[in-house]
Amino acid sequence: MSTAAITPEAPPRKSFRDVWLITVGHALTHWYPATFYLILPLIGAELGLSYGQIGFIMTCQYVAGALSNVPGGMLVDTVGKKGLLMALSLMWVGVPYLLMGFAHNYIMLLICISMVGIGNNLWHPTAIPTLAQRYPEKKGLVLSVHGMGGNAGDAIAPLVIGALLVTFTWREIVVLNVVPGAIMAVLILVSMGALRMGSRKKKAPAAAEEASQSLKEYGTGFKSLVRNRIMILLAVSSAFRSMTQTTLLTFLPVYLAHKMGYSPFWVGACLFTLQAAGFLAAPVAGHLSDKMGRRRIVMSSMGMTAVVLVFMVLAGQSNLFILFIALLGFFLYAIRPVLQAWLLDSTPKNMGGTSIGFLFGTQAVGSSIGPVIGGLIADTYGLMATFTFLAFTIVVANLFIFFVPVPVPERGRGAAAQ
Repeated sequence: MSTAAITPEAPPRKSFRDVWLITVGHALTHWYPATFYLILPLIGAELGLSYGQIGFIMTCQYVAGALSNVPGGMLVDTVGKKGLLMALSLMWVGVPYLLMGFAHNYIMLLICISMVGIGNNLWHPTAIPTLAQRYPEKKGLVLSVHGMGGNAGDAIAPLVIGALLVTFTWREIVVLNVVPGAIMAVLILVSMGALRMGSRKKKAPAAAEEASQSLKEYGTGFKSLVRNRIMILLAVSSAFRSMTQTTLLTFLPVYLAHKMGYSPFWVGACLFTLQAAGFLAAPVAGHLSDKMGRRRIVMSSMGMTAVVLVFMVLAGQSNLFILFIALLGFFLYAIRPVLQAWLLDSTPKNMGGTSIGFLFGTQAVGSSIGPVIGGLIADTYGLMATFTFLAFTIVVANLFIFFVPVPVPERGRGAAAQ
């Protein structure tokens, strides 16, 4: 009996190394878009694009993501093979950015960025349910570690790419940029492939992660999922939060470059500040959500995000604007993994990929709408009016959280809900 009690402890200790591997992969899925946000003003200047056209570039990426997220989640839940899907996602993100280096017209740019939207959104329905199933009692914390990878990619890329832009052109950078993604894709494919084979030999929780299900079983689960009110409200709230985030990332570099006169290096440094603050906030928010409940953390963070955005508008072109960027990153990015954990608390384990796909699909809808609206507002009323619009969108996101039913699985209900 004592031996049997010790053996179940081995898989979690071993599998946590895979958490870090998946987290690094997640960092790279964010590294590529973060690079693009930084070079977007340069592309806009080279091609003579308006603010509305710049916003429409990001709209195309997120429309493609919205259309591909739910099918991607279905693929994950029915097929399994998480390592292969994560490796495919990394390559599908990196290669279109490589092709952008050879694009000299607006239409080709839109095609490439749409391809990115498809690949980037295959990652989350694969990685997030895998981690949540391994650590059901620490969903918030583990998903926050995964989220930290995204924040790290978002933070480090602008700093590194901003420095490289001093020496290299943006076209040379997108060509060089594909190498780390290709290396990481191979590592994940090899490691997760070995993990999948090992999990079949023992009855560990990880075995469920690679399990497939029949179309009939999946159809039954899907019917139940689409009637889940908690999932729908969380997804719509997250769509407005993503609208805020994506529009901010699209036009903050443009504002810093065009209105404040910052060089690419200093624009990258400001974006690093935004993401580094989110990096620090994510594990704190995730741990607190495991202890205090998801709702309290989400609503307080969204409320503070709205307040900081208002102060950014009031600060204008002063040094205080930079300080508020850091505060904004702390509150805006803290709640991403908390929303994901809350969703997985409230949906069946065997539908984790589809539920996360639905979440990211609705987020992609919000992200596709935000930049083009923000661009039109900026063309009509000026860039600062766009930041005022973002304060409104995050308030709307918080209102949807308010209407989530009170008996929500705030903590530890994951098993019971499923």
